[in-house]
Amino acid sequence: MALLRTVDRALDGPWDMIVTEPGACAGPGDLDTLTGFIPAPVPGTAAGALRAAGRWSDAVPTPLHGSDIWYRTTLSGNGREILRFEGLATLCEVWLDGHLLLSSRSMFLAHEIAVDLDGRHTLALAFRSLAQDLARPHKRGRWRPQLATPGSLRHARTTLLGFMPGWCPSVDAVGPYRPITRRGEGGRPTGIDLRASVEDGTGILAAGLTLPAGGGPVILRCDGRESVLTETAPGRFEGRLALPGVALWWPHTHGEPRLHAVTVEAGGETFDLGRVGFRTVTMLRTFADGLSLAVNGVPVFCRGACWTPPDLVGLPGDRDAYAPLLALAVEAGMTMIRVGGTMLYEGQAFHDLCDECGLLVWQDLMLANFDYPTDDPAFRSALGSEIAQLLDRLQASPSLCVVGGGSEVEQQAAMLGFPESAWRARAVEAMLREAVAARRPDLVVVPNSPSGGDLPFSTNAGVTHYYGVGAYCRPFEDARRAEVRFASECLAFANVPDPVSLTEAGLTDPRDPAWARFVPRDRGADWDFEGVRDHYVGALYGVDPEALRRDDPERYLTLGRAAVAEVMEATFAEWRRNGSITAGGLVWLYRDLAPGAGWGVVDVTGRPKSAWYALKRAFRPVQAVLSDEGLNGLHAHLINETAEAIDATLTLTFATAAGKAVAKAERALTLGPRATVSLSSATLLGRFFDATVAYRFGPAAHDLAHLRLCRTDGTFLAEAFHCPAGRDAEPREIGLSAAVVDDGGDVVLRIATKRHARGVHVMLDGAGRPSDNWFPLAPGGERRLTFIGAERPRGTVRAVNGSEVVRF
Repeated sequence: MALLRTVDRALDGPWDMIVTEPGACAGPGDLDTLTGFIPAPVPGTAAGALRAAGRWSDAVPTPLHGSDIWYRTTLSGNGREILRFEGLATLCEVWLDGHLLLSSRSMFLAHEIAVDLDGRHTLALAFRSLAQDLARPHKRGRWRPQLATPGSLRHARTTLLGFMPGWCPSVDAVGPYRPITRRGEGGRPTGIDLRASVEDGTGILAAGLTLPAGGGPVILRCDGRESVLTETAPGRFEGRLALPGVALWWPHTHGEPRLHAVTVEAGGETFDLGRVGFRTVTMLRTFADGLSLAVNGVPVFCRGACWTPPDLVGLPGDRDAYAPLLALAVEAGMTMIRVGGTMLYEGQAFHDLCDECGLLVWQDLMLANFDYPTDDPAFRSALGSEIAQLLDRLQASPSLCVVGGGSEVEQQAAMLGFPESAWRARAVEAMLREAVAARRPDLVVVPNSPSGGDLPFSTNAGVTHYYGVGAYCRPFEDARRAEVRFASECLAFANVPDPVSLTEAGLTDPRDPAWARFVPRDRGADWDFEGVRDHYVGALYGVDPEALRRDDPERYLTLGRAAVAEVMEATFAEWRRNGSITAGGLVWLYRDLAPGAGWGVVDVTGRPKSAWYALKRAFRPVQAVLSDEGLNGLHAHLINETAEAIDATLTLTFATAAGKAVAKAERALTLGPRATVSLSSATLLGRFFDATVAYRFGPAAHDLAHLRLCRTDGTFLAEAFHCPAGRDAEPREIGLSAAVVDDGGDVVLRIATKRHARGVHVMLDGAGRPSDNWFPLAPGGERRLTFIGAERPRGTVRAVNGSEVVRF
């Protein structure tokens, strides 16, 4: 059922906790002789409680799955109450006054228990050893993935986080990691079915609910309008409310994510059913031709990243944990977040914030790589309940748009050589489609990620995990050659955090053996993702990364930050150009799970890395990109995703290394709402000019092409660069300057350069960050940066190819 937004009382204790040997305590009565209990926050995990008590280290995580862990608290009250457990990780017994009330074997299921209270009672939770359970004999699967170990995890409904060597720290998720609440029995709606849809431009809110006996009409209210629900069976009320002209919910890049409060009045009492958004999500082509989504009939290029929990240790699921990270996703222009099958289902606050922020959500089932025992009735039943609870909990969430059957299940089997009859995950797909049809028919179902082609990882069909540019070290041209339709994962690198984060983590020297412990790698591979980053450092800048690491580690890290920024911008420029068949790309990953050079574009502290700034530029809703079309010249592609027309000026300049313009074109134009425009360099210049240096009629006349898009009042919108002669990063004097100035009452940093500046980066002396970083600057150009979290900033500005160190 959909959520009823009543304020249930949190059963937050105080709780205490103790770690014991497996089986040391058969029941809570055996706890009375033990000492060593510590305070334990709920919701929370055992690791989080031990960390708060100074008995757990992030650097050397204490294994917990080999132990039993007990929580207990006092529960006072009178009469019948409902206890709700939102998430118990993973093998949990719930005891009240020594009586066993519940045994749960899934961290992904919520449970409700009716209890009769009469004074003070003792509530105890026993989290039994998962390691012992995994070690007992299990039926083996047809294949064993390299991703996680042990193989018996295929039978367990628990997160793979902590079980994936090379991916994340070995942090064991144990405990009541989601809220435990209590409420009185009865007196409120149950069986709530709440569906928002759009029919011919009219919002339709359909509602059904069951109420205890009571007089008076049952009134559904939304957007200032109301409808009386009809009693279709004793105590069951149903009806529809039509809302002509209701404001639609949009991704934040395309419009306003409008939400509307919904209430039901019955028997003189008003019940809060939360907020809904009215929107449609449709497929623009068959899945075999590649996932492509439209929201409210408007095509949306889905770009963003794959999500990780805000805190791997404590696993909090509250607004304070999610809000700053999702705010960074919005600031970066992301339109979609994918919660992949290797992670865990996020708390309700995550989805509420995505609704509010206008971020589309792709939600996988928590299935990844393993040959899951879908022929086992108990497993199927648990998975079916898991799917139903997920869809019911998110029934009114407009941000949820895609649900997937898991991650790399089909790919794993196919890569091991199994035929389609073995790798095709038909059972899970059928379960998912049936549940979606019954509970959320507005959602798009993806069988698995990746899936859809002759092989599940084919790049030119369905959805793919595209690592051609990235892990497989392919050239930039492969992003077009691979004919990517939709990359639900892509562009994984060991992204280097800023110096302040490395200093805090004690990881300042990439030559230190401690550095390598935090570099991600695929289990069983003889290479890691630092080697992937190094490949592009060498390919882009013509240097030997290994020699640079040895002789000048600071320069090595600087070029590493710059390289991933350039690769990400170049790849998304290709995918977003007019005429591209790519409809989306989600970077792996959004945030690091540990300190150091991880996959995240945001580091473990929440600070953006160079990759985040690159994506912020690449994801602009009003964008300009250049594509090299060989003998057809350079093509300028202009994109306006907004609902407003934009009067703009486009300037295309070809310049030498010294900054001298050898050809230039300027054009005034209007970018229509939701419109794209493509113009060739020949059209803009009105004559032949070898813009791509493809004809080889003597030496190239230029070293740089610069495309700049501004509003007619001069307000900067977007820019793009093309370097036919490559990316020379040898430091030299380029005339870089910087100064803090007042700009209409705002404090801004004005950065200018006489020659082309690559990888311009700002390092602050104190707290805060610039509005942009690791960006190129055209000869004679300037940028004005604002600051977040710094009133009067001080620091330095450098460029990757500049010898100047400019203080401001």
